[in-house]
Amino acid sequence: MAFLRCSRDPCGVICLILTYFSVFYADYVVIQYVLIPTYPDSVWCSLHGSVFNLILLLLLACHSKAVFSDPGMVPLPETAMDFSDLRSQSSRMNERGCEGWTVCSCCETYRPPRAHHCRVCQRCIRRMDHHCPWINNCVGELNQKYFIQFLFYTGVASLYSMVLVVSAWVWRIRNERDGVAEKEGEETPSKHLIVAHYIILLVESVLFGVFVMVIVYDQLVSIITDETPIEQMRNRLMIKDRGSSSSSSSSTSSQPPHPPHTRKPKLALLREVFGRGSVFCWLLPLHANPPSVGGITYSALPDYDV
Repeated sequence: MAFLRCSRDPCGVICLILTYFSVFYADYVVIQYVLIPTYPDSVWCSLHGSVFNLILLLLLACHSKAVFSDPGMVPLPETAMDFSDLRSQSSRMNERGCEGWTVCSCCETYRPPRAHHCRVCQRCIRRMDHHCPWINNCVGELNQKYFIQFLFYTGVASLYSMVLVVSAWVWRIRNERDGVAEKEGEETPSKHLIVAHYIILLVESVLFGVFVMVIVYDQLVSIITDETPIEQMRNRLMIKDRGSSSSSSSSTSSQPPHPPHTRKPKLALLREVFGRGSVFCWLLPLHANPPSVGGITYSALPDYDV
């Protein structure tokens, strides 16, 4: 099931290949062209190499969990059901301004509140954030933790590699200025090849570092505001439509304002995504049961008179 889901989108497959190629290329350049020439016969070479590979190992573990984990797919019904009467009724709204239990016209199934249909996965996803081609999977209720961890370790690896490359570059320039020659008998790569690898790794680190920083910020804002990007866009459209309708209306009667939504504490919202364990466990790709409050588990069918 996971393999079929991951191989459905060609763009996602290409992004997966590009992700793993970038990770292994960065590891190769850091070990072969940065650490070994800069720290020969030194404990710093082994120390930096171990720390950098540990970060990459956690990065790949979080990425694999985000790729192959169920994002929160709504199960399909075993038998076909007739939803023609329900589609003709107006959708029931709750106090958040989002849809309650609805019927997906594509999946032909009931979907719980805050679930949306993904055109790529061709399934409804609970609390769907977006479909990410870099993990070739949806970011939803059950794998958002692994996705954010993958972004975090990508940013840490990018920053670490930039620091190592800059320090190695400064070390090489200082040695050339002081006239320190290479040891005899050592086969060292050409200067142009080293500089080319340095520049490519720096560009890769800057691009991926800035990219993941922006996405991590959006993810954290989405969590602490308790609104997915789909819900934010829907609420903006509702506010815009409400404002245009009120401005075009010539009636002087005013409706009572909608009561503001009472959000949960920010720490409680974070624990719904990362689990109830220690904060240090939030950095590990471990399975953690989120709090039962928040609607992680849904019944098979809502309370409809079908």
